[in-house]
Order: sequence, then structure tokens, then C-alpha cells
Amino acid sequence: MAPFTAPAHSSFWRKLGPGGLASLLLAAFSALALGLLPVVWRLAQVLRAAKGEAPESADLILVLGRRLKEDALTPVFRARLAHGEALWRSGLAPCVLVAGGLTGKATRSEAEAGRAWLLEHGMPAEAVLIEDQSQHTLENLFFVRERFREASLLLVSDPLHMARAEAFSDGLGLSVRRAPAFDCPPAKGSFGWWKRAAFEAFLLHWYRVGVLYSRLIGSKSQLERVR
Repeated sequence: MAPFTAPAHSSFWRKLGPGGLASLLLAAFSALALGLLPVVWRLAQVLRAAKGEAPESADLILVLGRRLKEDALTPVFRARLAHGEALWRSGLAPCVLVAGGLTGKATRSEAEAGRAWLLEHGMPAEAVLIEDQSQHTLENLFFVRERFREASLLLVSDPLHMARAEAFSDGLGLSVRRAPAFDCPPAKGSFGWWKRAAFEAFLLHWYRVGVLYSRLIGSKSQLERVR
């Protein structure tokens, strides 16, 4: 049986898939029961990962998608794409791979919109690849693994997203190096930045709880989504 993947334009609840709601509730309960200490611990990981790593040559530059707003790129997505383009122009990889399917109310996929932006900014068509089936970050990386399991990747997203994206990549056995787009809003140190950091810390906690929960109940269908 193939692992569960959400269809295009799925709601949040549809994207949860098997075991998703149970692991979410467990993550919330454990965070509250332990006085938010698990989230504080994950917050430290989010902040460390946000610093990125020194860029090195790789097989591909992977730009993670971002939900479109009325079919238009958001400032966060544009900043991710601009950073991916800059890495490509510096010769660190021969191609940029943009990931993201049909989400929200968009009529074109995140990947297609990202590819159009890169082409408009002078990248040749043969240097831009897309993954346009995924509905969220975990699926971005799951579908990328199906095609590029052995490839080394420069992973591009906004800084606060790095810890979670790297955790997913490690779980899926992908070889990635963090390459955060530091120009992504919100501004570092702002209220919005700290709010996003705390949210990412909880999502990272949820992922770790979900993996543990899936192992404890022996759910192959749930583990296949993340391992």
C-alpha cells in the first residue's frame, strides 16, 4: 500500500492523514503537561538551525514552496526563490528544484509559480525542475525523495522553517545542507518573528511526538510517511 498523501486543495484536517489528529492532541497535551518545556527545547533547535550552514556544492538546490495568495507569490516565497537563484548563479548546483502542489484556492501549483518566477529572472528552462504533487513540507520532501533519493541537496526555505525541514529530511534519509533565505519576512527579532519561531517549535515537537507515537503503536502506514 502506498503511503497516504493529501489530494490537491486539501484542508488542514484532510492533510493530517492517518494518526495525524491523535499525534497532534498528544503533542499539545505533552507540551502543556510538562509546562511547555518540550517546546522551549525545540525552540532552541529552531534558533540554532536558523543560522544555516556554510554553502557547499550539491547535486540540487531545493526550494520549498509556499502557499500562493490569489495565484501570486508571497514575499516569503519570492525571497526563497531569489536565494535559490543566487545559489545557482554562484555555481553551487546545476539545477534548482521547486517543490509544492496545488494548495489553498490557487489555480496553479506552487512549483509552477516558482518556476515561472525563476524563468522570468533569467534562469534557463533546463536548469529549473519542479515537484508539484505535495501539499505541505513533509510531502515536499517525500516526493523529492521518490525522484532524487541519492542526491545531495541545498535546502532553501526561510530561517525559522529550517529545523523542521531538516528533521523531516533526516527522517526520510535525504542528504541536505541548510541554506536559509535570510531576507524572508518577518524581520528577525520582531514580534512576528518570535511568534513564528514558537509556532515552528511546536510543529517540530509535534513531528517528534508523531514519530514516537507511530512506533509505539506499530503503525506502518504512519511511519511510511516519515521514514
